[in-house]
Amino acid sequence: MNWNPFRSKTASSSKESNKAAPIRSKSKTREWLEAIVFAVVVATFIRTFVVEAYTIPTPSMEKSLMVGDFLLVSKLSYGPRLPMTLLAFPLAHNTMPLLGGPSYFEKPSIGYHRLWGWSKIRNNDVVVFNYPMDDTRPVDKRDNYIKRCVGIPGDTLRLVNRALYINGKLVDEPKNSQHRYHLKTDGYGFNPMVLRKMDVSEGGQVTAQGDFIFGLTKENAAKMKNFANVRLVEPYTAPAQMFTEEVFPHHAHYPWNIDQYGPVVIPAVGMRMPLDTHNLTIYRRVIEVYEGNTVEVRQGKILINGKQADSYTFQMNYYWMMGDNRHNSLDSRYWGFVPEDHVVGKAVMVWLSLDYQKPFFSKVRWKRLFSSVSSL
Repeated sequence: MNWNPFRSKTASSSKESNKAAPIRSKSKTREWLEAIVFAVVVATFIRTFVVEAYTIPTPSMEKSLMVGDFLLVSKLSYGPRLPMTLLAFPLAHNTMPLLGGPSYFEKPSIGYHRLWGWSKIRNNDVVVFNYPMDDTRPVDKRDNYIKRCVGIPGDTLRLVNRALYINGKLVDEPKNSQHRYHLKTDGYGFNPMVLRKMDVSEGGQVTAQGDFIFGLTKENAAKMKNFANVRLVEPYTAPAQMFTEEVFPHHAHYPWNIDQYGPVVIPAVGMRMPLDTHNLTIYRRVIEVYEGNTVEVRQGKILINGKQADSYTFQMNYYWMMGDNRHNSLDSRYWGFVPEDHVVGKAVMVWLSLDYQKPFFSKVRWKRLFSSVSSL
């Protein structure tokens, strides 16, 4: 008998290696965790690069976009903006859900970069952007605003008796835009049921003699002229040369108000702007805050980064945003230009609309569902 201890041992090892290793099935907990992580990753990608859902919380765009409208905002239209703040809680904007406090870390961060988009911002686009006057948060974590872009880079904008002019041409108002009107009555008021049916929600009586001020569309203003108790309907417009300190650039050299404004030139990348101590008040925040330069005025001379300057060449494009509810909108008339790095995306569709003032079964505004924003 040929006995070889080494052969026996090798044969035994071979048999053991041919046995299939047992397959461990994933636990239900692990399966759920993997599914949740995958869903969060996909949702974050879509939200960052494709489309994001927003709601309208304030009446600044009435009656084009209404409180309770749920919007889809396209990131592809102008090109997705890459995240500047790299570490943040997923699917939260700037506040931790339930817990409160910041949902992000300011470091690490990167500068402004935007991928290729389908189009540039055009006049009258409805745009979502980060509020430019918030200096306490990173740009991409500032609160989101939605307005109509009425002025693009290089435009000269002016308001005369609340009418908007771009480059000297009168601009048609959005069909559902709203202004304040003064109504003089015979002393009798208005039936609240009638006002509710007309969706008149802003304003009321201002004198005991029967004077009312309402926020109205042109259509509702025309209807109210035919009311039996109405003697006069006229636009409620601030007069020329009435200086309103809250209005940008907040300087008496520019005695502007929300109805009488400008002219003001909107900066464009590469545009060279002559500077003096007067128009510096209009462009100082652009030069100093948005484009990161130091600005000083010494003995009537302007110093940019320590060097005397009588002009400045802009490094970014800027936009002028206004709400369609022209007398109830915090917009560029109050804080000036919106830099291109603050632009989030284009509002494209109302997918749901709820009237929170109505009972449960009547809340849905059915006619607004899946409406194109451009048609409103």
